[in-house]
Amino acid sequence: MMEPVTLSEPQSPLQNNLPTSPKKFHVLVGVTGSVAALKLPLLVSGLLEVPGLWKDRSDPVLHIDLRRWADLMLVAPLDANTLAKIANGICDNLLTCVIRAWDMTKPFLFCPAMNTAMWEHPITAEQIERLKGFGYTEIPCVVKRLVCGDEGRGAMAEVWTIVEKVKMTFSERDLPT
Repeated sequence: MMEPVTLSEPQSPLQNNLPTSPKKFHVLVGVTGSVAALKLPLLVSGLLEVPGLWKDRSDPVLHIDLRRWADLMLVAPLDANTLAKIANGICDNLLTCVIRAWDMTKPFLFCPAMNTAMWEHPITAEQIERLKGFGYTEIPCVVKRLVCGDEGRGAMAEVWTIVEKVKMTFSERDLPT
């Protein structure tokens, strides 16, 4: 599932770090099957403090159009299954196809989210490092009590942390429209 988000000139305290020019920035938000997907409405709300809404796309090469349209891609949450797919170059759905076709000169941020036991498995660290080796930016998961009742590292970063990292990335790169 992907949620396109357009960020434009800041108009609230949450957006203080965005450039104050009338530029619009396009954020493509990828969402995977993690329990942390429950935070999607809050995350999109945080990103939509000032945006225009994305217009419907109808081009038959959607994954290519989406990667051209977006200035930044954010996958939040990134579950263990999709992490493994991306790390190994598997592109068997729209999200992984967009990621595989991603313009490597544009920022790509990801927010891992999974059960602590999955997080602590040695292959997870290898896969995270592989994504970082591609030039992707990790927004690290946090320690907390998970929905399953376990306590430990694996929960998606807090929404405000993610929104701030997106704003900082725009600010640092002065992304084009």
